Amino acid sequence: MSEPERPLPKLTERDTAEFWARTKQRKLSYQKCADCGGVVFYPRRHCTHCLGNNLEWHTASGKGTVYTFSVIRQSYHPFFRTQVPYAVGWIDLDEGPRILSNVVGLTERSAELEIGQVVMVEWEPHEELSIPLFKPV
Repeated sequence: MSEPERPLPKLTERDTAEFWARTKQRKLSYQKCADCGGVVFYPRRHCTHCLGNNLEWHTASGKGTVYTFSVIRQSYHPFFRTQVPYAVGWIDLDEGPRILSNVVGLTERSAELEIGQVVMVEWEPHEELSIPLFKPV
């Protein structure tokens, strides 16, 4: 029996296609409105601050802090069932956006992770994209 595979995003989705294309080069990207300066994440076609459509792509440093997190101890999805327990966190990137991702590199999921902890992006490569994960610094 083969190992279950991680579910991957659809690369044809118009709002997020550019974001995922950039991950192939290990670029963690976000959008910023050229009209009002608002930071936009998750990727979309309009600014969530002024509703304009003059969005520009920027590359984040990949460094951030844990805003909050949860340790998942049970999963019904075949891939994630093999990963339990695993940590999922909201990460505040230094550039402003907040991103939801797995936090990896932990042996004791709840004992080693804290709100406010500094983390750095770590990439999980796939054929057409890479998944941004975060690891404590």
